[in-house]
Amino acid sequence: MTVQVTVGLDGSPESLAAAVWAAREAVRREVPLHMVHVEEWPVAPAIPYPIAAYDAQRSTGLLRDTAEQLRADHPGLEVTTEQARGRARSLLRAAADESDLMVLGSRGLGGFVGFLAGSVSLAVVRGSHQPVVLVRADGADAPAAPAAPATLGPGAGEIVVGADLRHPDTAVLAFAFLEAARRGARVRVVHGWTPPGPSVYAMVADPGVGETAGGRIASALAELVDPLRRSYPDVQVVEDAVIGAAAVQLLEASVGAELVVVGRRRFPAPRGPHIGHIGHVAHAVIHHCAAPVAVVPFG
Repeated sequence: MTVQVTVGLDGSPESLAAAVWAAREAVRREVPLHMVHVEEWPVAPAIPYPIAAYDAQRSTGLLRDTAEQLRADHPGLEVTTEQARGRARSLLRAAADESDLMVLGSRGLGGFVGFLAGSVSLAVVRGSHQPVVLVRADGADAPAAPAAPATLGPGAGEIVVGADLRHPDTAVLAFAFLEAARRGARVRVVHGWTPPGPSVYAMVADPGVGETAGGRIASALAELVDPLRRSYPDVQVVEDAVIGAAAVQLLEASVGAELVVVGRRRFPAPRGPHIGHIGHVAHAVIHHCAAPVAVVPFG
């Protein structure tokens, strides 16, 4: 694996926004930025030479112009480029596994564009052994919010991360804490939980039942987060154990956030487009969150 940030580029506004975001992240990490453009090949049984030559020239120009702009915006940043030809999902997934971080453009609601269309981008998210960040064009150019005291509301200078107490794993939390430390931001750890049916009726009859159950959940969340608190003593932390669907709670907390982090359980190999392979929570956040979303494999 190469110590670098890699970004997929196809010329769409979303992929260009991803390149801008990836350059900033490479600067924060003090590593090179690697840009990859994939031409799906072949796209037809026979492709006239002039069309193939035009596509190759366009790819070269896109990579060259974008690299020059990013070097100008970030003096000292090492930027490398790569033109590839073949199946985008396979080549991008391989590029992701060879990097610390892969960044792709995302349209969010309605899917993806260019060579990152639908199944390709999801295939990279599902199959990569490394974290993948999806960036929306409409939020990439917003300036990073300054770090804020824990008394402020959600989204102010925050990295929002989802915590699953049923499948606890510190890899997802560790990614969020490290990103917060790099940015001088705080971490908001969100766990949404829904009481079982009988408990709902009991909570209505006796609110103390809900307080007791909520206290146990909050304690379990604090226990999960505690090792990261100790490892990153300078990072401010807010823990939210709230009643409600996890995806809904994460989306509400993500408004104005710098980055939203969700986990994805590893599988031996991608097994089709079923959303269960990235999880319903991650799937909902990917498609409905305006902030950049980092999908971190674990397990």
